[in-house]
Amino acid sequence: MTTARLPLFPLNSVVFPGLVLPLNVFEERYRAMMRELLKIDDSEPRRFAVVAIRDGHEVAPTLPGLPDQTAVPERGPAAGFGDDPLKVFHSMGCIVDAATIREREDGGFEVLATATTRVAIRSVDASGPFLLAEVEEIGDVAGEGAGALAEGVLRAFLKYQKQLAGARERSLTGNGDLPDDPTVVSYLVAAKALLDTPAKQRLLEAPDAAARLREELTLLRSETAVIRHLPSLPAADLTRLPTSLN
Repeated sequence: MTTARLPLFPLNSVVFPGLVLPLNVFEERYRAMMRELLKIDDSEPRRFAVVAIRDGHEVAPTLPGLPDQTAVPERGPAAGFGDDPLKVFHSMGCIVDAATIREREDGGFEVLATATTRVAIRSVDASGPFLLAEVEEIGDVAGEGAGALAEGVLRAFLKYQKQLAGARERSLTGNGDLPDDPTVVSYLVAAKALLDTPAKQRLLEAPDAAARLREELTLLRSETAVIRHLPSLPAADLTRLPTSLN
C-alpha cells in the first residue's frame, strides 16, 4: 500500500471518493494549510486528507459540570481535539485534490476539491501550524455480485428519493447519465442518502463495493419504510446534518 504524509482537514461529515467538496476556510490553522498548499506548483496536485470527527463534535472531553466561562480558548492545530487527536477522528478518510484555492480579502479561502482515494489514518502530528497525518491508501474492488447489487441499489434509491421528496420532484431517473460502475454507484448513493455520520462512515470503511451496496440496500429499504410512515415529518428532521465544515 502507498503511504504519504499529508495535511489533515477534519470535518463534521464523511467524504467519499468522487465527491466534489467545496470548503469555506476561516480558522487560522486551516488558513495556514491552504497557504502551504498554494506553494505547490500549479502543475502538481495540491493534496490533503479529510476525515470525519467522531460523533460530529469538535469538542474535547472537559471536567464534569458546566464549562468554565473564564477559561482561555484553546489555540493551535489540535484545538478542540484533546491530547490525542487520533482518538477523536475516524480511522478512515479520503485524499482530496484541491482544484482551486482562492484567497478572500479577509484572509479566508474558498476551496473546491475532489475526493479521490480512501486512506487509513495511521498517525497525526500536531507539532506544526496545522495537522499532518501519516496516511495509507486503501484500494477498492467491486466484490462478488456487485453488478447485480448496484442495479438493485439504484432501484431502491429511486424509491427512497420519491418517498423523501415526493414523486413530483426530480429524482434519479431524471439523470440520463447514471453510472454503471458498481463502485461508483456505491459511493454515489452513500454520499446522497440522508444518513448519520456513523452510518456513512461504515459505508466508507466497507471492504469492497459489494459489501457497501448490500448495506446500502438494507439502509435504503429501512429509511424508505420510516419515511412512508412519517409523511408529515419534514425531510430536514430525518437526518442530522453537519453545521460547519471547519
